[in-house]
Amino acid sequence: MHADKQAGTGHGHGHGHGHGHGHGHGHGFAAKVKELFVPHSHDSSARLDSALEASREGLRCLKISFAGLMLTAIIQTVIVVYTNSVALLGDTLHNYADALTAIPLAIAFLVGRRVATRAYTYGFGRAEDLAGIVVVVLIAASSAYAGYEAVRRFIHPSDVRHVGVLIVAGVVGFLGNEVVAQYRIRTGRRIGSAALVADGLHARTDGFTSLAVVLSAIGAWLGFRLADPIVGLLITVAILFVLRDAAREVYRRLMDAVDPALVDQAEQIIRATPGVVDVPGIRLRWIGHSLRAEARITVDSATSLVDAHHLSHQVEHALIHGVRRLTSATIHIEPLVTDASPAHQLVAHHH
Repeated sequence: MHADKQAGTGHGHGHGHGHGHGHGHGHGFAAKVKELFVPHSHDSSARLDSALEASREGLRCLKISFAGLMLTAIIQTVIVVYTNSVALLGDTLHNYADALTAIPLAIAFLVGRRVATRAYTYGFGRAEDLAGIVVVVLIAASSAYAGYEAVRRFIHPSDVRHVGVLIVAGVVGFLGNEVVAQYRIRTGRRIGSAALVADGLHARTDGFTSLAVVLSAIGAWLGFRLADPIVGLLITVAILFVLRDAAREVYRRLMDAVDPALVDQAEQIIRATPGVVDVPGIRLRWIGHSLRAEARITVDSATSLVDAHHLSHQVEHALIHGVRRLTSATIHIEPLVTDASPAHQLVAHHH
């Protein structure tokens, strides 16, 4: 017995498919551009509304954090020209790169709102993971440039001017980045976006490298000319560490890794549903910032098809309300029989 559900197909807790089509679709180039970024669906699914709300929250976070980082970077740019500090230059470039990562992420959130098609049956949520790759590339590029500038300053030393102003710039950089980092990480975890969390970690590292600029200024004030390029190299190393963490985060998402605690939670919820005898298998995967579940459940062999179908709805309902960010579940129901059953023999060798 099967009971397969996908997002927007309805639940056993109140749904309908008879929605009116009282609006036009539009044609031409403008309509196609709009369709690329605006989801179009005749379903009034609460799960779709939740996913769209998560996208809106992510976009709002990106807009605010982009403005904050750009303001911080512009202030630091003025001070770089004023102080001639390569350490501050590296930190400022990294801030610009971090701010610009909001662009591919914003595009990904918009594209991810499109509904599934016959070609992209799981929707377009993976666009976020592709944006995560762009974030990793930008982090790598900023690391390479910061390292290049530090080595160049080793070869051609130059005095740092206006140390007091440089210290102020480092503090401004730290505060601006830390506020943005907390906002992005908190929002990313709330909506389940790995790319946004990785970008928040990126901003946090920028904040600590800004504090390193303060050390550079203090070294220059003490007369140690190589303090500036040395700190520039330390910043490069710090960026490499965040590059590793961001790459790991994106890699895990691309490989469909989930927190094992989520799997345990989902299994406990299914087992607690009356009528479920066993849970032979369960899978979770992220599609953008939404979770999808597939579960095999065992029921008493005397259960009727109608009751089994109703039970599959109950399990899906419990999962969606019990597992945060889960928006869709596919439930496969099996009667309680031995493994020697002819039905099991049909597909056993495919597992």
